[in-house]
Amino acid sequence: MATASTPATGPTPAAGPVTWPRRPTKQIMVGKVPVGGGAPVTVQSMTITKTADVEATLEQIYALHAAGADIVRCTCNDRAAAEGLARIVPRSPVPLVADIHFHVEMALAALDAGVQCLRLNPGNLRKAEEIKLVARECRDRGVPVRIGVNAGSLDPRLYEKYGGATPDALVESAQIELALFAEVGFDDVKISVKASNVPLMIEAYRRLSEVTDHPLHLGVTEAGPPPAGTIKATAGIATLLAEGIGDTIRYSLTADPVEEAKAGRQLLEALGLRERKNVDLIACPSCGRAEIDVYKVAQEAMAAFEERKLPIQVAVMGCVVNGPGEAKSADLGIAAGKHRGHLFIRGHIVRVVPEDQMVSALVEEAERLVAEGIEARLAAADQGAEAEAEADRAALLDLRGDDANNSETRVELIDKRLEKPPDPQPPAE
Repeated sequence: MATASTPATGPTPAAGPVTWPRRPTKQIMVGKVPVGGGAPVTVQSMTITKTADVEATLEQIYALHAAGADIVRCTCNDRAAAEGLARIVPRSPVPLVADIHFHVEMALAALDAGVQCLRLNPGNLRKAEEIKLVARECRDRGVPVRIGVNAGSLDPRLYEKYGGATPDALVESAQIELALFAEVGFDDVKISVKASNVPLMIEAYRRLSEVTDHPLHLGVTEAGPPPAGTIKATAGIATLLAEGIGDTIRYSLTADPVEEAKAGRQLLEALGLRERKNVDLIACPSCGRAEIDVYKVAQEAMAAFEERKLPIQVAVMGCVVNGPGEAKSADLGIAAGKHRGHLFIRGHIVRVVPEDQMVSALVEEAERLVAEGIEARLAAADQGAEAEAEADRAALLDLRGDDANNSETRVELIDKRLEKPPDPQPPAE
């Protein structure tokens, strides 16, 4: 028998993983990403570029995806932004949420652009018939909505009723919007009740979780710059996740949004809610320019990397026209030309290989990159690789033109919609 002076012998039993029961919720699909219903907690962030600047926005979307974002939000505040979304959506590696504030026209234009989700702020878009119009359109198109309640922009009537932004005021704001959606038979919804005050935010989500089974999007709004903002956001989000509340999260930091995605991913890994990754492989969505079966090549690459402990980000891109630029935040990538693969490091073409050697060349270069470093591998680039890639790029542009994804058809639809005001009345049955 062990005593204080005679310690027990034998191995100490290994502690099992500590987990928290998750609050049961409905599941919605944001594009191909499930949210709620027992799906892994997802990470979201938001671009800070002008959405009309298509290339800059796509570059940031890819950087966010590489940093761990599963879903990305873009503002849709004017016609140029809506047209930008029409050109961005088919090239984005992740589902996109259009952020709508005051104008119902922008919500409808974003749907025309093909976004996979809308975010509506009940405090800004308050006309019941306009809200129901958007809900009907989303219902008919199979597009979900995030009801994005914010303590700083509630309907003035709720401030008056509750004497300010209280947990009950935030919850009632969401419930009013849900009731309007229910009138038109729409419930494909996730909800957030954000505040910059952490205790207020925590209590609002707790109360909301008691009255709805819709998936919840967690966040502390306007948390500020790191490190204080990161601590503040973590205090609110982690508290709720540890209670089993929350299905998707966003850090709102005054910083490069890539830092938001990294923080979100790291938090979920620390809480055991997402698995830690080896190689972080990203892939484009296989748009109209794709010269290969992107999904097949990505699966082959993932299988090849599975047993290798290589802490790098690798991109598989469908075409050389946009691929290296869009994924230049990745350490290494391969983009398809005409029957050839263009190997690139941080956006710079270093080698051109036959199509049937794309995966093996990618793995070989990844191992060398880890062993030798990025600068050494850039210095070892094949002479003429950039020129070969540019020739393939020009050939693909000649073959498929500038609008391989038919984005301009959506732009024309947006322009026609915005030339006339929306009719909030439902069509005759």
